[in-house]
Amino acid sequence: MLSKVGTWNFDIFLFDRLTNGNSLVTLVIHLFNISGLIHHFQLDVVKLHRFLSMVQEDYHSQNPYHNAIHAADVTQAMYCYLKEPKLAEHLSPLDVFLGLMAAAAHDVDHPGVNQPFLIKTRHHLASSVLTRWRPPLLCRQDVEQQLGSLILATDISRQNEFLLTFREHLDHQDLDLQLAEHRHFILQIALKCADVCNPCRIWKLSRQWSERVCEEFYRQGDLEKRFDLEISPLCDQQADSVSAIQIGEFRGFRIIKSDSNLEFNIYLIFNVAT
Repeated sequence: MLSKVGTWNFDIFLFDRLTNGNSLVTLVIHLFNISGLIHHFQLDVVKLHRFLSMVQEDYHSQNPYHNAIHAADVTQAMYCYLKEPKLAEHLSPLDVFLGLMAAAAHDVDHPGVNQPFLIKTRHHLASSVLTRWRPPLLCRQDVEQQLGSLILATDISRQNEFLLTFREHLDHQDLDLQLAEHRHFILQIALKCADVCNPCRIWKLSRQWSERVCEEFYRQGDLEKRFDLEISPLCDQQADSVSAIQIGEFRGFRIIKSDSNLEFNIYLIFNVAT
């Protein structure tokens, strides 16, 4: 399967079964290896494995959607985007490292409910974004800052900011990927796209993700009923069917993920913006 890791039809669910639930660790180490990152940065593979195992374990396996399989899926999508020729020719090894690592860690410790639910229940996470950043022990502060910046870009509260900036770049045709700040911005946009790309996968995979995200919504709705709270949009299993939620997403009328509803094609970035 790893020979097909750069293809869009990569089946992350099968891969997770074949790796006995270690899809994220196995995938990231493989991608680091074939991208030359282990050699370039002289990484200790044992320490890398330990760190990635900690990241994988910090995802909540009981979440139907926001779990380590989702992180692996986003990472694999990010790798596909990083391989796009118009972007790849401008990327440094550090850029590739940042993109892959940010994808792997972007939803660490996600509780499986959205921000409004945390606020309503006065949860301790309500004061922070769901997309939380726990920087690894890296010796360079700028690397930590860039990783954090990439991960926090998936926060729904900043979506309009990123879309506006992206549209302004398109209108002015001033994106220059030789500039570090512009490469970083495109990596942020790519990660946002990778985070919500599963409706663009083949039907066999897209359907599973649709069922998983809706199941997570329904669980939140059940909790809200139990606590006698107002049921959040899309979280009422009696009123919101899987098909209705998905149709709504494609039409852009509803948010089907608790962390983003970004809805443009990643290939626009590489085939138009650059």
